[in-house]
Amino acid sequence: MDKRVLLAKPRGYCAGVDRAVVTVEKALEQYGAPVYVRKEIVHNKHVVETLSARGAIFVDETDQVPEGALVVFSAHGVSPAVHREAADRNLRTIDATCPLVTKVHNEARRFAREDYDILLIGHEGHEEVEGTQGEAPEHIQLVDTAEDVDKVAVRDPSKVVWLSQTTLSVDETMVRVRQLKERFPDLQEPPSDDICYATSNRQTAVKTMAPECDLVLVVGSKNSSNSVRLVEVALQAGARAAHLVDYAREVDEAWLEGVTTVGVTSGASVPDILVMDLLAHLAERGYGQVEEITTANEKIAFALPRELRKDMVR
Repeated sequence: MDKRVLLAKPRGYCAGVDRAVVTVEKALEQYGAPVYVRKEIVHNKHVVETLSARGAIFVDETDQVPEGALVVFSAHGVSPAVHREAADRNLRTIDATCPLVTKVHNEARRFAREDYDILLIGHEGHEEVEGTQGEAPEHIQLVDTAEDVDKVAVRDPSKVVWLSQTTLSVDETMVRVRQLKERFPDLQEPPSDDICYATSNRQTAVKTMAPECDLVLVVGSKNSSNSVRLVEVALQAGARAAHLVDYAREVDEAWLEGVTTVGVTSGASVPDILVMDLLAHLAERGYGQVEEITTANEKIAFALPRELRKDMVR
């Protein structure tokens, strides 16, 4: 059988990532370097290195930003405490939080106002989770593992709601929700799906092609939650092997031994140039035939942050 590549579509940049990356690029054009960015603007090594080379300075916390300077908040969102710290230091801020993360923040605030116990399904230590927890720390409990489900303590079992990190595996999240419902039959759902359209679309595309693949290569960084999930989803859906790589050069030749069909996809924070590099790398090794597997067409786009729009030259 001929060697071939199945290329997942949709893959790569989602609207929130595109908006965040363009925000930093436009801020550099508009205000000049340096532009400070709290945390990685998106979880991708190549993007961070490229923006650093253009004059973006990535810091872990706002207190590393000189007083009065400009700081961009990453796509993953920040807690109200971070906004307060920035104001205390007279920082000019541009908030590049993905609107879908903002939606979860708004849900957290609303349910906290209504005095619900909020069970946030997500990964401990992830920036998005920290930002969401910060919206209502006294109301939110994090549920990461099955063990966490057993540890949850609520005040009123009839006033409990679950929310989730936007970049999780859809299937795994629903497993956690089912476990929570066994403990709390009255558990309420979020008003609309928290897992973002791009995360679920990329997982669906991988599930569709994985059963035909001897190997699935996911382009993405190790700290990118949605990229790591794509590897897991590929294996669960029947791929014989799956690996995460930042760059084509990281592909181990041994992975390709005896492989006829390679599936290729990329996480939501990955520029397509990295996927094209991988396809070229595979073509040199005999995988020149590429077939795109399309499961959705994404047409969503988000406006740039208003702080940037008001200063941009019309």
